[in-house]
Amino acid sequence: MERIYCLLIGYVCGLFQTAYIYGKLHGIDIRQYGSGNAGTTNTLRVLGKKAGIIVLLGDIAKCIVAIVLARILFGKNNPEMSYLYAMYGAMGAILGHNFPFFLKFKGGKGIAATAGLIIAFHWVFFVVEAPIFFITFFVTHYVSLGSLLVYAGFMIELVVAGQSGLFHMTQAHLNELYVIGAFLTVMAYYKHWENIKRLLSGTERKTYLTRKSEQ
Repeated sequence: MERIYCLLIGYVCGLFQTAYIYGKLHGIDIRQYGSGNAGTTNTLRVLGKKAGIIVLLGDIAKCIVAIVLARILFGKNNPEMSYLYAMYGAMGAILGHNFPFFLKFKGGKGIAATAGLIIAFHWVFFVVEAPIFFITFFVTHYVSLGSLLVYAGFMIELVVAGQSGLFHMTQAHLNELYVIGAFLTVMAYYKHWENIKRLLSGTERKTYLTRKSEQ
């Protein structure tokens, strides 16, 4: 039951649709502009850098809150399960972000929320994954490529860290952790399928922080 509770807590946190709320406060439905995605990148392109930063921080925060709550409510009494409960909380938050029921399940792609997972799960993940994203982004200016590489790196790092004993869990629980990680990775690639096709064809839109984004 603890897993279900963590998942539900995370989903409720994920329902805080930062991009949608920010857009509505400024008189628009962000899903009707730009790429139609209720996430950080589309908000940045449509409403500017300030809006993008606010949405980014909000989406990161909701996943961190889900992880913290899962650990406080269930991990303290079962420390050997703390990372697994955290992963369930994060999965719920990302699902809530991507598929909010009150918006007809049309949300974002879960990357900013995943950043919250990487930040709150274990410090070593942030140390490894942050450079992957920022180096990729500043070299190519493709947010989607950086995001996809981060997810691939996260999955690899999850298995390496787990098998090296970082999480102090049984192999059965580690396998469960890997399944969730794999599910989130597959979902991220699925949500970015159109981006992947554009990357392969050379038509993916670039994002610049210092000047207007170009095709």
